[in-house]
This record gives sequence, structure tokens and C-alpha cells, in this order.
Amino acid sequence: MSTATHTLLLASASPGRRRVLTDAGLRFDTKVSTVDEQAVTAAAEAAHGPLDAKDMALLLARAKAENVAGQASAGTLVLGCDSVFEFDGIAYGKPHTAQVATERWQQMRGRYGVLHSGHWLIDANSGAGHGQVSSTIVRFAPVSDAEIAAYVASGEPLPCAGGFTVDGLGAAFIESIDGNYQNVIGLNVSMLRDLLTQHRVAITDLWV
Repeated sequence: MSTATHTLLLASASPGRRRVLTDAGLRFDTKVSTVDEQAVTAAAEAAHGPLDAKDMALLLARAKAENVAGQASAGTLVLGCDSVFEFDGIAYGKPHTAQVATERWQQMRGRYGVLHSGHWLIDANSGAGHGQVSSTIVRFAPVSDAEIAAYVASGEPLPCAGGFTVDGLGAAFIESIDGNYQNVIGLNVSMLRDLLTQHRVAITDLWV
């Protein structure tokens, strides 16, 4: 492993991802990417055809990491993440509006989907990057219309991939998960360790 000093830079505004890294005892800074997700996805699909949810999550994670890496100093490892929810074979991002969030919950209740989180770690100095996708099955409770209305009115699901959280109000409506819990928040620390290893950096070197 490298003995050089590295800085981890999270290319995300997500409070959940910041909390995961903080709880894991890691030193990191944040810089939000300016990537236009719709434009990146559209360009990729125009060139290569429709993307599945896993490919989309990794594509966007890489775009965010590369965007921030271009502005980062030497010795910085930039982590880009993006989450995409797959339900009935369709990729869903953030619902953004109350109407869309309500419609999705009416479809999801009592059923399950898969939350894919793409992770891309890039060395700002060399430009070398590595990526992986972590996937977790999420099973939803058969919630009532009143519960859906109250949850949507809280505003919590609107900026979240798939329209739910596992670490907030939405936890009451999730019966179980099969896979990494942190991944549903948006960042799998075990996967980050693997990516750091590929850059010859030990995660222990980033402990506070």
C-alpha cells in the first residue's frame, strides 16, 4: 500500500453519504459536481442504446467524479456516487415532485425493487479511475394511501433515488433489505475500501 498522504474528496451534496463516511471514521472533504445527469444519460444512450439501472448508476458516478477531479489538487482521490432504483425492470431516479412520488409509492407498496449505487474513485493526479456497483433488494410494507400522503407531504422522498430513505421517516415503510444497508443510503464503505485498494491506498490511512 502507498505511504503517501491522500485526501478523499466526496463529489456529492448528499447528507446521507457524508454521514456514512463520518460514521466510518474517515477524513474527507466535499465538493459538489456540476454534472447535468439528464444530459450525460441522454448522450450515453444516443451512443450506445438504452442503459440498464446498474450501468446508469455507474455512468453517473463516474461523470461526477471526473467533473470534480478536474478541479482537485494532486494527491486527491475523488469519490463519485449515484443511486438508481430499479422497479419492474425500469430505472428510476429522484421523483422531484409530490405527484410522481405518490404514484411510485402506490406502485411499490407491498412489493420490492433493487437500489443500485454506483461508486467511482479517481486519482486527480493521474486520472486513473476504478468503479463498482453495489445492489440491495428493498422490500416495502403494504402502506395505506394515508401513510403515503403523509410521507410525501413531509418532503423527504422527493430528492431521493426511488423516492424513499432507509435512515429517515421512510424506514417505517421498509420491511426488509437484502444486501448492504449503507448502500441504500448511497455509499457502501466496504466497496470504497475495495476501490481504495485498487489505488494502493489503505482505508485505515484515512481514519480520523
